[in-house]
Amino acid sequence: MSLRVAPGFDYRCHEAISWFPCLILMKDEEIKQLKIILFDGVCNLCNGSVIFILQREKKPTFQFASIQSEAGKELLEGCGLPQDYAEAIVFIDRGMVQLGSTAALKIGEQLKFPWSFLAYVGFVVPKAIRDWAYHQIAQHRYQWFGKREVCMVPTKDLKARFL
Repeated sequence: MSLRVAPGFDYRCHEAISWFPCLILMKDEEIKQLKIILFDGVCNLCNGSVIFILQREKKPTFQFASIQSEAGKELLEGCGLPQDYAEAIVFIDRGMVQLGSTAALKIGEQLKFPWSFLAYVGFVVPKAIRDWAYHQIAQHRYQWFGKREVCMVPTKDLKARFL
C-alpha cells in the first residue's frame, strides 16, 4: 500500500475560531476507504488502547499506524500536524480527521456494547470539558502509565492491520 498522502489533502480549517479543530478531508481514494488510528507507539496507555480496540471491534474495521512509523509520520504531515504531535490519538475516518476526545469517542462508537453506548453518552459532556480531560491524560500519559523504548510489534495475524 502506498501512503504518499500529503499531496492529496484538501485542507478546510476554520481559521476564524482558533480552538475549533480542523476537519481535514483527504482526496486520496484509498485513504477515503479506510479508518486509520494513529497512536503513540511508545506509550503504554496508547498500546493498551490499540489492544483494547482490537479485542472489542464490532468487526475488523480499523487500520493502525504508530506516529513514530514512516506511515504515521506521512499521515501526520498530510493532516497538517507536526511529526512530534503529542496528543496521543488521531482518528482518520474515511478522510475526515478527528482529534482529542472526539477521536476517542468516534472510535468508541464502533466498538461492541457497552463501549459504543458509553461513547454515545460521552458526547453529552461538553466538548471543552471532554477535551480538557483528554489533554490532561495525554499530557501525563508517560508519567502515569509508562513508556516503552520501542514500538509494539503486531503479531503475524494482525500485521495486515498496521500500516
